[in-house]
Amino acid sequence: MEAMGEVYEGQFGSFTIEQSDRTEVVLYRAGLAVAASSFALAAATLFLAPNLTPVVATVCYVLLWLGLGLSLFKIHIYVRPLHRALQLFWAIGGIASLGIALRYSTPLALTAYQQPLTILGIGFTFAALTGIFFKEAFCFNRLETKFLVVVVPGLLVGHMAGALSQTTEQNMLVVWSVLFAIFAIRKVIQPIPPDIGDKSVFAYLEAERQKRADAA
Repeated sequence: MEAMGEVYEGQFGSFTIEQSDRTEVVLYRAGLAVAASSFALAAATLFLAPNLTPVVATVCYVLLWLGLGLSLFKIHIYVRPLHRALQLFWAIGGIASLGIALRYSTPLALTAYQQPLTILGIGFTFAALTGIFFKEAFCFNRLETKFLVVVVPGLLVGHMAGALSQTTEQNMLVVWSVLFAIFAIRKVIQPIPPDIGDKSVFAYLEAERQKRADAA
C-alpha cells in the first residue's frame, strides 16, 4: 500500500493522491479483469465444449463489453479527445452488437463468425480495447500489449477478409487470450500511482480548456 497523502512532484507542480484516485484505478483494473476473464472463458469453451461456444461466447462478450466500459470511464488519459474517442468506439460497438443480435436469430458470437462483415460493427468494441492496449504499451512499455495491438486487429480484419485459416484463427485467439490474461494480472499487482498519472498535467490541461472556454 502506497502512503496516503504523499506529495508528488509533477510537471506543472506538486499534487497528492486521494482515496478517490485510488478507487478509480481499482475500478479500471477490475473492469480489465472482468474483460480478460470473460474472453479467456470464451476461448477455453471453443476447445473444451465447442457445442456451447456460441451461447457462452455471446454471454462472455456482453461481460467483456461491460467490463471494458467500466475501464474506459475510469482510465486516466491525458489527451481528452482520445479518451472520448475510445468511449465513443465502445458505445458504437455496443449499439451495433445489439442491432446485429436483433437482426439475426443465431447467437451473436456465431453470427460474427458466419457473417464476417458484422465485425464492421462489433469491431468498434475491440477497437476501444486495442486503444487501451496501445495506451498501456506507450505509457508502460508492456511487451504483451505491444503484441496485442497487432494480434487483435489482425485476427478481426483477417477473419473479415477471409484471409486466415481456421487453425491460424484459433492460434491467434489463444495468443490473444493468454496475453490479455497476463496483462490483466500484471495490472493487479502494479503499484497504483503510475496508473493515476501526473495530476498536475490534468489540472493544467483543464485550466487551459477553461481559459479557451472563457475567451470564446
